[in-house]
Amino acid sequence: MLIHCKRAYEPATADDGQRFLVDRLWPRGVSRERLQATWLKEVAPSDGLRQWFDHRAERWDAFRRRYWQELAAQPQRLAPLRDALDAGPVTLVFGARDEQHNQAVALRHYLLAHPRRST
Repeated sequence: MLIHCKRAYEPATADDGQRFLVDRLWPRGVSRERLQATWLKEVAPSDGLRQWFDHRAERWDAFRRRYWQELAAQPQRLAPLRDALDAGPVTLVFGARDEQHNQAVALRHYLLAHPRRST
């Protein structure tokens, strides 16, 4: 399972595979054509959690725990990502400046820790 994380302000590349914007808000100044990503707003952290976290590194561990709880409560929201991962590499696109403490990184860790179960 190959999952990349990339800022919305970086250009898309052939290595990205399918691209998904995993932010609740559209990144400022970026057109849909330039982003070249499917927007999965429903996969992003809730507004309350996003506002509480406020991209503060000292809240990272608590944010990640809470976000994972949100993801576990509604696993059907991850279906488009899991389907794309079955087909090849995926890039999770985010708008935050902090490249280590953001929802895309937390989501990547979640997907790697909780792979799709075979039926």
